[in-house]
Amino acid sequence: MTHQTVGHQRTPDRDGPLADCPDDALVPPGDEPRCPVDITLAALGGRWTPLVLREFLRRGQATYTELSAALPSLSDKVLSDRLAQLTRAGVIERHRIPGWPPRVRYELTGPGRALEPVLRGMWEWGTARRDTSA
Repeated sequence: MTHQTVGHQRTPDRDGPLADCPDDALVPPGDEPRCPVDITLAALGGRWTPLVLREFLRRGQATYTELSAALPSLSDKVLSDRLAQLTRAGVIERHRIPGWPPRVRYELTGPGRALEPVLRGMWEWGTARRDTSA
């Protein structure tokens, strides 16, 4: 007897919060994500990105130095990459502060603030897992 791992039967009477996602959006034909979950993961993808976003949700805005101090495990390259990724995704905005030396302040955008329930859900799930394994 063999075990079938692909091509499972779809149940036409699916229900739940993700049931209304059309099948053609789940596996898009191009490079741009169309599934809402995939779009969110594209913005938050990569190790450390949710933690960088967590700092913005705590502060609203921050300088590179403040973020580096709050997340000491991140290398400069990783932090720079994550800030660029979140800026491209429209989650944060980059503002140059006049003066010398040049300084930059990053600020959470409206779409970035809208990600708070996503991170709150991650926080609550992680808290429950931590508390049950302790």
